[in-house]
Amino acid sequence: MRILDRSVYVGPSAYAHFPVIRLILDLQTLEAWPTGKLGAGYVDALVEALPGLAEHGCSYREPGGFIRRMKEDEGTWLGHVLEHVAIELQNIAGEDVTFGKTRSVDDRPGVYTVIYEYTQREQGIAAGDLARNLLCSLLPTDIRPRDGVPEDWNWPEARDTFIRYAQRRALGPSTASLVRAAEERNIPWLRLNDQSLVQLGHGKYQQRIQATVTGRTSHIAVELAGDKEETNKILGSLGLPVPQQRLVQTAEQARQAARRLGYPVVTKPYNGNHGRGISIRLGNDEEVTEGFIKASEHSRSVIVETFLEGDDHRLLVVNGELVAATRRTPGHVVGDGTHTIAELVDKVNLDPRRGVGHEKVLTRLELDAQAEMMMARAKVDAGTIPAEGEVIHLRSTANLSTGGTATDVTDVIHPDNRDMAVRAIRAIGLDVGGVDFLTTNITESYKSIGGGICECNAAPGFRMHVAPSEGTPRDVAGPVIDMLFPSGTPSRVPIAAITGTNGKTTTARMLAHIAKMAGYTPGLTTTDGVYIDGQRTVEGDMTGPVSARMVLADPQIDLAVLETARGGLLRAGMGVPRVDVGAVLNVQSDHLGMKGIDTLEQLAEIKRIVIEVAEDCAVLNADDPQVLKMSGYTDAKVICYVTMNPQHGLVREHIRAGGRACALEAGVNGQMITLYDRGSHIPLLWTHLIPATLEGRAMHNVQNAMIAAAMAFSMGIKLDAIRQGLRTFDSTFFQAPGRMNVFSEHPFKVLFDYGHNAHAVGVMADLAQRLDVSGRRIVILAGPGDRRDQDLREIADAVAGRFDHYICRRDDSLRGRASDEVPKLQAARLRELGVADSAISVIPDEQEAIDAGLSMSQAGDLLLIFADALVRSWKQVIKFRSNELPDARASRSTPAPQDPPAVPAEAAFVPSEWDGVVRDERGIHLSREQDD
Repeated sequence: MRILDRSVYVGPSAYAHFPVIRLILDLQTLEAWPTGKLGAGYVDALVEALPGLAEHGCSYREPGGFIRRMKEDEGTWLGHVLEHVAIELQNIAGEDVTFGKTRSVDDRPGVYTVIYEYTQREQGIAAGDLARNLLCSLLPTDIRPRDGVPEDWNWPEARDTFIRYAQRRALGPSTASLVRAAEERNIPWLRLNDQSLVQLGHGKYQQRIQATVTGRTSHIAVELAGDKEETNKILGSLGLPVPQQRLVQTAEQARQAARRLGYPVVTKPYNGNHGRGISIRLGNDEEVTEGFIKASEHSRSVIVETFLEGDDHRLLVVNGELVAATRRTPGHVVGDGTHTIAELVDKVNLDPRRGVGHEKVLTRLELDAQAEMMMARAKVDAGTIPAEGEVIHLRSTANLSTGGTATDVTDVIHPDNRDMAVRAIRAIGLDVGGVDFLTTNITESYKSIGGGICECNAAPGFRMHVAPSEGTPRDVAGPVIDMLFPSGTPSRVPIAAITGTNGKTTTARMLAHIAKMAGYTPGLTTTDGVYIDGQRTVEGDMTGPVSARMVLADPQIDLAVLETARGGLLRAGMGVPRVDVGAVLNVQSDHLGMKGIDTLEQLAEIKRIVIEVAEDCAVLNADDPQVLKMSGYTDAKVICYVTMNPQHGLVREHIRAGGRACALEAGVNGQMITLYDRGSHIPLLWTHLIPATLEGRAMHNVQNAMIAAAMAFSMGIKLDAIRQGLRTFDSTFFQAPGRMNVFSEHPFKVLFDYGHNAHAVGVMADLAQRLDVSGRRIVILAGPGDRRDQDLREIADAVAGRFDHYICRRDDSLRGRASDEVPKLQAARLRELGVADSAISVIPDEQEAIDAGLSMSQAGDLLLIFADALVRSWKQVIKFRSNELPDARASRSTPAPQDPPAVPAEAAFVPSEWDGVVRDERGIHLSREQDD
């Protein structure tokens, strides 16, 4: 049994809309051994190892269903069993996960796709590995895989190791309760490190917590709470009940302090926490010395204070109100006159509420060094049989993490004690704080029966309140979230996600630009980086979940635009569980034959994820049949169809029914982008006024502008801001590198694009035909080496017969091809389609091919370059000098400039005769920055 491949999906994917792990599992010879053949003994052994499997319903959807399935005549295969075991392992580690499914891979006998839900990445991965080891360890030795499990493997030890491993990486009980309270209020969250630092909310609305310390918790207050001596003085000065204290640095000083204060006393670290190093009820010099040594392990200075009689209570104050009170009892056993202390500990640990660490409500009791000390003090040992009803304490402090128990007393606490706790936390200055209060009866006022405050705690634990051993659980996390996000306070930023085969980068940039014109501070992810408010902060292909997280964690942004690519969806899913507006531009043949996606229908299923998680509006290109079908897979409140065909029957009916749409309509002055919504007809903008469309000639950018406008409208952006955004967004290299950039500073014109599939190449070839060109049309053609031969030929098909000369090249990255394989393949296809051999040049190197194209271009020509290394290739274009042209060019009527102007003119501005707009020269600046 081998795990061939593992994928961890952090968000919505083709398998689920929540985090799951996918395993490709090869059962090998175990394909012949389903559970029915392994026998009931195997199933029983598995259930003995993991009793919780008895609760799994499986396809029967009732407890016991999974065991019933395993014991049927044929049973089920071990891939399916591994799915359930991986889920149950996470359950015993304290995670609430239930989802899983297993399917055989059609063309690979014995190979299964196993999907199961996870909460924490590393824990989920470890659960899959441990599940495999457990299943193999229970197999008969004659069929057990040779690499099944290590020889010294021990299941109970492996189980407990896994639980501890999982808990070290899981959110602690307090942090988890705060996260749950945020989720109940529909507040998003992000985990910022491997500990307890969590961001609640997105962008500029975010608040941060670390355990129960919030971003609003005063640093001074935390420091003060950690200074037990100073806290004691402040509280005492306000008349609050506190014990007498002395700060000491040596054992002798501790003994002297104890004598002055009067026995019994307590010793504790000066700045300790979680009950570490505290010793109570010390009655003589020897015990004080021992207590000092124990406390000094955690702090250089030690506090000696008077011992207060009574039960230990934790009083929790949030935002100036007491929200919970709990009586804490140290870990102990109660004698029955029959069993030894060791046996009583085992009996206590049988309580299903007790587990390892924070796995469950209570923690197991341990007969460790501290227990030995407490037993020695009581003059007993592990073999002693206590009398019936006799209480043997095994801990000096009442912390749950050391085996203590907690009883809720919130409803019975005396008002004076309540007010005392609130005053104490206010005096320290904490927004969330815990008061440790000793009293013999919490229902009576400290003013009448005494009692005292031991200390005030910053970052108080919530576990004892959320899941007390006895009494009513309290929602103590809710008040913290309500303090951070008062009613009506926003926590989310609008999120737009855009996918499609072609055009998504341009559309995403358009939408982000519109948002900026509307006054937002947008965060944008694209194929060339992450942009915050228009400035690139991270370079590279940033279209996956990592980049989405970067944007939403940035404290500046108040709107997010996420370009979402096929690769990221297949590799790790989406980076957000939901979006406000999702759009799919098109589904075209690209990347087929890769990562299990062989057909347009399969590719559409992947891109459809963006629509499936859209909540407010799904924007669909109604002119693409694969996209149009997606309307049946969204739960968005509104569907907005975008069409360039005003006669589109379905869209017409949708509009007449009051639906939302964006259509391209012909008018006297050209073509008008028009919005429809709830019966309203809203003319938006003439296409020739959008610079990126080259006076309406670039129809692909007309469509991109329509989708961007529809998305902006669906996000509530005002119409004037949409118009302003579209009118000021152009196709310069600065605003959209590699997306239909135009350079006209040479005697000929250059059209520069990143198109790398047949559809994108065909769109640019169509544009080249619509532009007025007095000379020749020349194209520099290529295709990624990892595409199928069929795809590379289709790229050649898209340009064949439309140009006067063709230069075939390859990308720098061969991706498994020979150095001249791609250009030769495309050249051969062009010849098959009737292109003359004299009109074809095969120049494999990209730089040499571009130099050749620039050199052969003459005045009035149009050179269309499909580039791969965008910055380098763009520099070749803008730095090309006319004096490098053939001598024959000197006889032309249109002289070529010999040198660039003093002000850099190599920029990517569109010539005025094409769109009437004079551009600045920022494109060069960007190129230099990228190169540096």
